[in-house]
Amino acid sequence: MILLQSPSRFILQVLLNRVQNIDKGVELDCHSVEFDDVRYHIQVSTRYPQFMQLSMSLPTPPPETVFYDGLPFGAIEAIKATYGLIAQILDPPKDGYNLTMKLNLAKLPEDEEEEHALLVKVASLREVVLGAPLRVVLKHLASKTVAPGIDELVALVHRPKESFFLLPEADKVTIVFPMRFSDSTDTVLATSFLQEFVEARRTAGLNNAPPCFWSPSPPPELEGVPTQALSANAGFVTFVIFPRHVEGRKLDRTVWSLSTFHAYVSYHVKCSEGFMHTRMRRRVESLIQTLDRAKPDSEGSNKTALSRSFKRLSVKDLRSSSNS
Repeated sequence: MILLQSPSRFILQVLLNRVQNIDKGVELDCHSVEFDDVRYHIQVSTRYPQFMQLSMSLPTPPPETVFYDGLPFGAIEAIKATYGLIAQILDPPKDGYNLTMKLNLAKLPEDEEEEHALLVKVASLREVVLGAPLRVVLKHLASKTVAPGIDELVALVHRPKESFFLLPEADKVTIVFPMRFSDSTDTVLATSFLQEFVEARRTAGLNNAPPCFWSPSPPPELEGVPTQALSANAGFVTFVIFPRHVEGRKLDRTVWSLSTFHAYVSYHVKCSEGFMHTRMRRRVESLIQTLDRAKPDSEGSNKTALSRSFKRLSVKDLRSSSNS
């Protein structure tokens, strides 16, 4: 199965092109939209070519989630820790966006590998911001503690007006995803996919993967959650994360995989739907070819005994034919 990549290809390509042509005074103003309604706006002026203004709009949060100054908790600290001196957070942000940063490309590291690694981090702004609350909780799980002030069920936004839930404990973190799909076909495919997803976890080769459960009704961990937040037509998926799943470099991969789990399922549902459509089209074409071969020959079908004509031969013709 294919996993979505954290860096935005659009942002990374713009950054690489800009760094290579930083001395050229070229004005830049472009927009981009990613899955789950994450939007970007990049601006560069000819007057200050070394500065780039990057704005990001997040999915509309549902009522059960909590934002601080338009951002998830822990996002400001994560931005400062990740980007250091090259990024300055502008307050207030650009109209219609949750975050606006001013990037100083002149302060990038001189080493090419370090420079590219930092640009990849800038292109991964989505993971840094939306994954900040999850990262805070899982970092404390690695040390077998609970983040201060987060000792009960927490709702985190991951799609427009939709959230998933965290129940942090010292020895584990339970994460529950209500799965919603607008298309009835997608709902049926996703339900089947998720059930097989849970069954695949039980295979011998995946013993170290986080335990995974699926249920058509809300699990006990969501007791007390508002009813509108539990309207899931494809059931509920529960993951249990233990300290071994967030050790060292596993933390980044776990944060990204959980933050984009719904998009991961949607991607594979659409791929399965496209594959089945392709198979059905090929089957129909094969049946049509079979029917075409079964049609009788148009010329042969017109020849009947009644329509045949006979030519009367003369005695001379008979003798000539017999001599031949």
